[in-house]
Amino acid sequence: MKTRCTPHLSSRQAFGLLMVIVLTGFALILATGIFQYAATNANLNNRENEYLSAVGAAEAATEKVVTRICSDFRDLGESYTLSHLDTYRALVPTSSEHSVFGGYTFKNLAGEAGRTDISYTAGSGFEVSSGKYAGLRGTKSKVRIVSNAKANYSGGTPVGSVFQDIELLRVPIFQFAAFYNMNMEFDNGPNPLTITGPVHCNTNIYLNPYAPLIFKSDLTAAGDIILGKMPISPISIGSGAITYEGVHVSRVSALNLPIGTNSTPAAVRELIEIPPVMEDPYSIMGQERYYNKADLIILIRDANIVATSGLRNSFATVIPTTQVTNFISTNASFYNKRELRTIKSTDVNVGNLIQWNATNTLIRSWLPGQDIRTVFIADQRTQTATTESGIRLLNGQAVLPSGFTVATPNPLYTLGHYNAPAGYLGTTNTSTSRPASLVGDAVTILSTGWSDANSSLALASRVAGDTTVNAAILTGLVPTITGQHSGGVQNFPRLLEEWSGRTLTYNGSMVAMFYSKTATNYWRGIGSTIGIYNPPTRNWGLDLNFLTEGRLPPSTPSVTILVRGRWRTPAAFTTNVLAGF
Repeated sequence: MKTRCTPHLSSRQAFGLLMVIVLTGFALILATGIFQYAATNANLNNRENEYLSAVGAAEAATEKVVTRICSDFRDLGESYTLSHLDTYRALVPTSSEHSVFGGYTFKNLAGEAGRTDISYTAGSGFEVSSGKYAGLRGTKSKVRIVSNAKANYSGGTPVGSVFQDIELLRVPIFQFAAFYNMNMEFDNGPNPLTITGPVHCNTNIYLNPYAPLIFKSDLTAAGDIILGKMPISPISIGSGAITYEGVHVSRVSALNLPIGTNSTPAAVRELIEIPPVMEDPYSIMGQERYYNKADLIILIRDANIVATSGLRNSFATVIPTTQVTNFISTNASFYNKRELRTIKSTDVNVGNLIQWNATNTLIRSWLPGQDIRTVFIADQRTQTATTESGIRLLNGQAVLPSGFTVATPNPLYTLGHYNAPAGYLGTTNTSTSRPASLVGDAVTILSTGWSDANSSLALASRVAGDTTVNAAILTGLVPTITGQHSGGVQNFPRLLEEWSGRTLTYNGSMVAMFYSKTATNYWRGIGSTIGIYNPPTRNWGLDLNFLTEGRLPPSTPSVTILVRGRWRTPAAFTTNVLAGF
């Protein structure tokens, strides 16, 4: 029997084998580690991607709410927006908007599904805006919108959370030196024109000056700012230098009054009209109408004068005609060379109104501040082909003690100094003037030299005197069309006299919101041949009183601005911002 011999390994061979085994083990351990690392890294990457996707979904939820609040606030106002916060809280993205949203659940801070968290802080004071409208003051309310989103396919999927802060700013419109809801044209000449205060247009601005044009503050347009004249305008091209001392920015958001989704000039004109019988005075439009804001309403008819208190006591107090005629007269007339018509004027003696306001018991018994502040007056007398009704304010160098706004659907005239105390005539010092505004179909300034008897005579017989008017103006204009020019911003207040060598000092705010419906004859130019007027030296500027809340004219409308604030990704179901985000 043979015996099989087992070969013996040398020590070197044994060591080599051992090293192979050891290295193989290390390789296996290393491979396992790499695999585990890769798997862990893949899981982390997946989790990060899932988190970022959830953040994107949460952001979409907040954006849906921001978009809705923005449109409602812009078109319908803060009261409407505030009353619909619960509606906005129920807004979350849906699969009908995009299929990806069907894979997420959206929750508010309390963990309620299908809800977005919205908190609201009412504005107080008169805060300064930021962003593109920096410097404008208004009541700034704050809204925080928070959404938490989680994918439905895995219980361990991370929650993405986003909050956005937005500011709802109500800016009184008379903070602008000039504000147009239609095309705005600057064609000043022959004198230089300096605009003090911000300028905004909801469409296009055309800059075609013949003399130096200086903007001391910001110039913004929802359309374009165009160097040159409007293409259809018949005027020639100017060559005046333009100086911007603030920013000039095109394509900003339009600034609208909260009257509804339609902010066309025709829709905005309703502010100065008598409301329809069936209109709710507390509707969106009803709340903005001057008729419903007025303390005193006066209607001039062919047969009589009807005067009542305003909406605040349900129009219940009737003012006897014998009292109204203390400050109203209807027997004056004068000729308007631009309109080529005789104006049947309803004259309001402001000085006499001040006296009646101080002594009457009919209105003062229910007015919160006792003084009349806003008067709505409409001359509804029959017009002919050669006549036109108008409202004229005279003896108005001082206005009512708590401020004075006159609103009318008719053309409106001022005669002589208006709201301009004697010590500061011809200056920009309005420290002793009172908050005032003039609102009508058109606004024409008749100087201290005006004479009704000379109104139909040649221009040389209608020589103006230096005049100061301190009041915001909200009115209409006659637009530029083919072969016809609007007259531009420099002719915004209409004139009918020989102003050469005279100064018109104007401290206020010029707001053109609609097209004139009664005083519709177009601007035909200057000079004795045309015979309407020659321009004054224009000493114009924004009344700086309007930058103080308590110094704004009574019944001042406000435009709405939404300003985006912070955007953050907080920890889930909190507003605590995560480090690094």
